[in-house]
Amino acid sequence: MRYLKGEPHALPGHRGSLAGYPAQHFLFEVENGVATLTLNRPERKNPLTFDSYAELRELFRAFARADDVQAVVLAGSGENFCSGGDVHEIIGPLTRLDMPGLLAFTRLTGDVVKAMRACPQPIVAAIDGVCAGAGAMLALGSDIRYGTARSKTAFLFTRVGLAGCDMGACALLPRVIGQGRAAELLYTGRAMGGEEAERWGFLKRLCAPEELLAEAQAFAAALAAGPTFAHGMTKKMLQQEWNMGVDEAIEAEAQAQAICMATNDFHRAYHAFVAREKPRFEGD
Repeated sequence: MRYLKGEPHALPGHRGSLAGYPAQHFLFEVENGVATLTLNRPERKNPLTFDSYAELRELFRAFARADDVQAVVLAGSGENFCSGGDVHEIIGPLTRLDMPGLLAFTRLTGDVVKAMRACPQPIVAAIDGVCAGAGAMLALGSDIRYGTARSKTAFLFTRVGLAGCDMGACALLPRVIGQGRAAELLYTGRAMGGEEAERWGFLKRLCAPEELLAEAQAFAAALAAGPTFAHGMTKKMLQQEWNMGVDEAIEAEAQAQAICMATNDFHRAYHAFVAREKPRFEGD
């Protein structure tokens, strides 16, 4: 079986399988069109390292060429989502880097969120316990967020003397919860509890901790069974229209919808409707 990793120069249009991808820095599996990526350092609340950042970036880029992944679930093992950058393996070394090295690192972390936003599959985050710093940005970079009442999401960059504008936070968070609420969280670095996060629209819904992953996977599976080409178009428009005026957005959506109307999925849905059957979507 050929994996997409290690094939950065594949011909345009080349697609392949990610099932069985040998992840090095987290757990990874693909089942029924849903890829589940689980950060797996529970003894440290699943922190990130230089290497895990890089692997996350490359894997999310590879999703664009995966023919067996229609939706993605991002989770953490144990009772936490992600505590952010590892204090000993990232924060400490950063204090010894020169400016070019620091900029290379901050661009790497930002590239992870860029790759998440650019991959065509919807990403569903399952957030329990600690969701802090870069971990909060992985959650924010996802399309849909499920959580628990005990989850605590904190954009805590100011707590270590940094700006609250890391990895796209100042662009993404106001669009999800509003400018004033985002400003308060980014200035203070305080934790947002699960009930508050649901009330503010950061979390789609709250689940019991023992049911969280299954709920997120079930939602992802429902998306994977739908018109996946159209889902990818929806995600692209949600991203691109942030930088458009209303007239530009309407024209862009006209073009996007015309493209979707030329797909086999659209024609299958019509014939299924006429026959009073459930449509079968195949993503083409």
